[in-house]
Amino acid sequence: MLPQSVITQGSDPSGVLSYGSSHRFYNWLVECHGFWHNATLIISSILFVLFLALQAKHSFLKFSHSRSYIIISYYGCLWLVTLLNLAWCVFQAWECTSGKELPWNLLSLFTTSGMLFLEVSLLAFLLQGNNAGGLEAMTRTFGVSALIVGLDILLKALYLFGFGVPVFSDSNEHTHHGKWNLWVVHKLLLTAVYGFILFMYHSRWRERLPAKPAFYKYVTIMFTLNAIALFACGLTGNGAAFGFWLYRVTVVCYHAFYLPLLYMTFLADFFKEENFHLENVYYSEMKDAGFFEADWE
Repeated sequence: MLPQSVITQGSDPSGVLSYGSSHRFYNWLVECHGFWHNATLIISSILFVLFLALQAKHSFLKFSHSRSYIIISYYGCLWLVTLLNLAWCVFQAWECTSGKELPWNLLSLFTTSGMLFLEVSLLAFLLQGNNAGGLEAMTRTFGVSALIVGLDILLKALYLFGFGVPVFSDSNEHTHHGKWNLWVVHKLLLTAVYGFILFMYHSRWRERLPAKPAFYKYVTIMFTLNAIALFACGLTGNGAAFGFWLYRVTVVCYHAFYLPLLYMTFLADFFKEENFHLENVYYSEMKDAGFFEADWE
């Protein structure tokens, strides 16, 4: 004689479907890295997409009166990478799902490469100072960024599909030392670049850098984040469980908050200030930063 639960389920297909849907939703939201990990990524990415969508009409009106090719191109790249990052945050369960290794690796590769492209482009653009403007500057900025990111993609693809190293599949099993060595080099290079810019800011060469305090705050935050990530990757590669936990924290912070930080650093003033008033804003920031102290001596 069949158990009553089996009879009940057999006579109620909708109950079986409801249970299956609830179970899949639970696995999608809770399994793999846990509820708070996934919720932080999903909620933050959705909120930023909604913010961009609400600002879209004003942004397009601003672009219609602007000739800044770099800002327009950068805004388009930001939208593309934001949507990729949203997909990466929503499909976190793919990382722990059998048979989803390829789509997860491809999604992670394109998402991280897109975010790296924005990072490099921002640094390349701002480091040009007063020479950053027009089609020539845009070509130079995006050309350098595309070259660096292209090499990064080739290296990671070689590790993924050539050597079979799970570059984007994180677990607490530290068997793939090649993976952590790769991330150590990656974070070391980024930390060195941001550290060098901070050094320039505190040296006699700071006048060669753009006089925008928000930019230096951005560089300080990114230097700190990459330094912590570098430390975490080094610990994880040597088998320390705390290092793996710290690395996951830096990953969540990067994917949840980097794009809003970039927007506030680079694009917010463009959309908030009128063109005739923007120069006065930057002049005030330069004066507060002490760039005109020599004129009074």
